[in-house]
Amino acid sequence: MEPQLNQEVIDTALAHDGPIEADAVIVGAGPVGLFQVFELGLLEIKAHVIDSLAYPGGQPVELYPDKPIYDIPAVPVCTGQELTDSLLKQIEPFGATFHLGQEVTAVEKQDDGRFFVATSKGTTFLTKTIFIAAGVGAFQPRMLKIDGLAQFDGTQLFYRVKNPADFAGKNLVIIGGGDSALDWTLNFVAEGPNKAESVILIHRRDGFKAAPANVAKMRELCEQYEMQFIVGQVTGYEEKDGKLTGAKVTGSDGVTRVVPLDVMLVFFGLSPKLGPIAEWGLQIERKQLVVDTEKFSTSIPGIFAVGDINTYPGKKKLILSGFHECALAAFGAVPFIFPEKKVFLQYTTTSPKLHKVLGVESPVFD
Repeated sequence: MEPQLNQEVIDTALAHDGPIEADAVIVGAGPVGLFQVFELGLLEIKAHVIDSLAYPGGQPVELYPDKPIYDIPAVPVCTGQELTDSLLKQIEPFGATFHLGQEVTAVEKQDDGRFFVATSKGTTFLTKTIFIAAGVGAFQPRMLKIDGLAQFDGTQLFYRVKNPADFAGKNLVIIGGGDSALDWTLNFVAEGPNKAESVILIHRRDGFKAAPANVAKMRELCEQYEMQFIVGQVTGYEEKDGKLTGAKVTGSDGVTRVVPLDVMLVFFGLSPKLGPIAEWGLQIERKQLVVDTEKFSTSIPGIFAVGDINTYPGKKKLILSGFHECALAAFGAVPFIFPEKKVFLQYTTTSPKLHKVLGVESPVFD
């Protein structure tokens, strides 16, 4: 189930005529982009959030909404969907406006120091600051390139699993050798409501770029005849009456065999593309935005980058790292938004001002 936003929040954005004057525009509505709303909100900065997806949550919701995440502080385990839902609840007091299903197409610095921002749907902004929280960029799954196969995309050919129940009881062929391929293989073999009728894993070699424990479990399941693993490459397909019926797999021995199937799941990873961000004049290193570690500013003052899209010495691509970056970026933005204002660090536990901003009652301590 996709996270739901208050319809009034979306309608407000759609009803606006002309450029929207804003203090902050956040590009990306993944976990880090959502937490950036929170950190800005604590400093009384209201944000507009733009995302190319039709719903918030970013990569965790788009690619693995039901997979467990274990490294969110104080949350022993949650799914990508649950994390997104919690973040949406956490930022409710700050009234962010979401502009979903649209991509930023232009960013231009104005004479007054603000930025003109335009999206693919014609929404325009004049904003004092921009926060880029676009994950790995406009990511696209790497495709299985076989002539004619694309006709089955979305019906029998899938590059992601959004609802595992859709594949229960089916004969699955899973292609890939990374974590996603192994994770979903084990998921669909395991007893439970999502169990497939049969699972055949296909990878071009016998080595895997996946968690060793999962690889060992997969081999154990093969020995128990719970599933099959084939070394080879899919080089063609068979169809009957307009339906995909089999994958042609060429093995290391050069022999091509037909593997029957109901559904083909392909996990070749993502191909990150910065898209229009690459044309904004920012310093880029290996498809990532170079930032400082004081305020996570890009090479253009007033534009910040947080989360997986940035790079700096020692960078670790973790959600919790992105959360830390959001806090410093928010403070770094204050001089652009409130140039005359001195801002001091306050704590949500004890600050009456922050309690008012959050809409909670100040606790009384004995």
